[in-house]
Parts: sequence; structure tokens; C-alpha cells
Amino acid sequence: MLPICVVNNYGQFNHLIHRALRDLDIEVALVPNTTPKEEIAAGYRGIILGGGPSIERAGTCTEYLDLGLPVLGICLGLHIIAKKFGGDVHPGKSGGYGSIEVSISHHDDILAGYPEKIPVWASHADEVSRIPEGFTLLASSGICEVEAIACPQKKIYGLQWHPEVSHTLDGKKVYENFNAICNDW
Repeated sequence: MLPICVVNNYGQFNHLIHRALRDLDIEVALVPNTTPKEEIAAGYRGIILGGGPSIERAGTCTEYLDLGLPVLGICLGLHIIAKKFGGDVHPGKSGGYGSIEVSISHHDDILAGYPEKIPVWASHADEVSRIPEGFTLLASSGICEVEAIACPQKKIYGLQWHPEVSHTLDGKKVYENFNAICNDW
């Protein structure tokens, strides 16, 4: 079975994403965001777009969204997805990292098994301000309307928060759910 790749967008938690999947015995590789799309298409069964400091440093990530593989975007990865498909991203009012409570409105496949409210760790320096057409809002919070989105038909998902850190309730479940999505694709 092919591995899942974690695309390194120079964020401080990309190595933790990689480690979280390894700890779940999920075959995974950490790759630079300049990896040619042909290499991604041929070598992986799913893509996790990691976080990072700015969308300007996202390399060739938008090209990976056209490969037909399942995609999970974390923080900056969510922003890349939103912009690529016609959504908008703007600076957040709450700024840097912190703990927040997220309300889950749709328990689709990526958020299956979670309660209606969960504590998470997120940065809100930038946020999605308009969801792309064809995407569904999955979760929101008191400080951010768009905490999670999905386009189930394309198997593309995005989260504002970081499941890989200990501050997020049962974050490994997101990665287990994504692995199952990749297995079924």
C-alpha cells in the first residue's frame, strides 16, 4: 500500500503531523512543498497539506489539489484549499496560537466519532472568510466562523486547528479517519 505524504510548508508542527501518523502505524512520508506533482501522484495515496508561515511560501501545493487524491489541509493547508477553489482568506482578529472550543455541525467522515464540542489548539492569524462553492462548513467557534470545511465528492478536507498537538482532544481520530478515507478511495 502506498504511503500518505505530509507536505512540509515550513510550519512548526509538520514534523508532529508526520510523527502522529507514524505512531498510528500509518505509512507516511514528509516531503518538501516543491515536490513535483507527478511524484506525488505516482507515490502516494493521500496528501496532508501541513501548516506554515504564509501562503506565499506554499510552493506547488495548489497543483496537488488537481491530482484526484484525498487531501487534508491543516491551518495553512486549509487556506490553500479555500483559495484554490474560490474561497477567501483574511487576517484573523484573534491572532496567534491558543486553545479554543470548536462546535462541530457536520460529523462527516473526517470528523466521525467526535462529540459536538471539542477543545482544540489553533492559530487564527489567518482564517477562511468565505467557503468555496461546493464545500460544506463542518465546524466553527466563537472566534472563527470557519474552523473546518469539506468537499466530500472530491475527498478534500480542511481544518483550522492542529489535531497533532496534545492540546487538541483526541486529535489522532482525524488522522485515523483520513487514513480510512484514503484506503477507501
